[in-house]
Amino acid sequence: MLTSEQSIVEFESGRAVPDRLTQNTHRHYTEYGERMLSIYRGGTGRQRQWLHRQVESIFTDEPDCPVRRIQAFCKLLDDASVYKTDSEGGAAKLRLKIFAEAARFHPLVEHADRLFEYDQKKIKTQLTQQTGLTWEQIEQNLYCDVIEYQQLEHFDGYPNAQAFLSRYNVAQLQGCLYKAENMIIHASNDFKTILRYAKLAHLLHKIECTGTSKYRITLAGPVSVLHESRRYGVNFARFLPALLACKGWEMTALVKTPWNMPARLILSDKDGFTSHLPEPDEFDSSLEESFALKFGDKRSGWTLIREGRILNKYQKTFIPDFTLRHDDGTEVLLEIVGFWTPEYLANRHETLKQFKDFKIIIAVNEKYLKEGAKIPENFLTYKTAIKLDTLMEILERFRTKNITA
Repeated sequence: MLTSEQSIVEFESGRAVPDRLTQNTHRHYTEYGERMLSIYRGGTGRQRQWLHRQVESIFTDEPDCPVRRIQAFCKLLDDASVYKTDSEGGAAKLRLKIFAEAARFHPLVEHADRLFEYDQKKIKTQLTQQTGLTWEQIEQNLYCDVIEYQQLEHFDGYPNAQAFLSRYNVAQLQGCLYKAENMIIHASNDFKTILRYAKLAHLLHKIECTGTSKYRITLAGPVSVLHESRRYGVNFARFLPALLACKGWEMTALVKTPWNMPARLILSDKDGFTSHLPEPDEFDSSLEESFALKFGDKRSGWTLIREGRILNKYQKTFIPDFTLRHDDGTEVLLEIVGFWTPEYLANRHETLKQFKDFKIIIAVNEKYLKEGAKIPENFLTYKTAIKLDTLMEILERFRTKNITA
């Protein structure tokens, strides 16, 4: 993904228009793409800064290529690369050794004379003998802890130039969403898949039914989130390629401009953007997965079912993470919440009221709750994992009410 600095977006008549390479205007970029891929494919052992300079040189005579576009190309190429790193701090130790030893012979000159007696070639030879490394190895390792000097070990790459340029277009859309206040999606065909992707990205969402098999999904944007907004912004942007993989949707995102005036980013599945993502994982988060593994398929008469239900009433729709069904017929729905805003939590509380005929438990991470906050009866708090003992107590409380009702 790109950084905010590499995002290129124009604002025209209240619309946000991210940079996009098209066949009509940028057909010749296919050749540029192949050349960039070729540089990285053959760049094993080369330093990151060298690779970037080679990419920059491709566009020396290209009038229609801003610097940020080139920087974005380099970032996407780097994202598909593996660079040698210095996890053990060897570069810093080597610098101390080399500089401390060389300082004793300062100044070094190419040719020694009566004034300057220390020949740099002789000193280099001496240093290689002391370290057991060739001078080439010393130069390669001396600054390998600096990003610009890291060496390319492997380039996973892209299948071809078209795939690379397509990834660029999607990345610019993602960059635009870092400043989104919200996103509204009107979905039909792949509604459940879209919602599943949104939950997989841990996005705050609200769902409304707008017709037969038609839904409106409202997602809170990074600008509106109070806690860990940067990480949430990354998750928000990562959701976009997942949305692009689906069919039957239209999306409008309200984006904050540099002038603090909102602009709209409008997209649909008909706009021709291509997703590169595989199918989503079975679980939306590691927390849900660990909970499911710990609970098992069945415990104390309760069977755990993934999702299992879509509740829809009075234009509101609710799809919980899990359905827990007891042998006696008691059914309880469990929703696990990660990020939240006060408005989001209040909305979930309203959901409980809206679907009061159903038994629903909302699990919330307690570190986001204010000290002394009143926890509703149907809310379950957790630290790093949901405690089964606490959950079973709530489940049995629901079951007892069901029996006595």
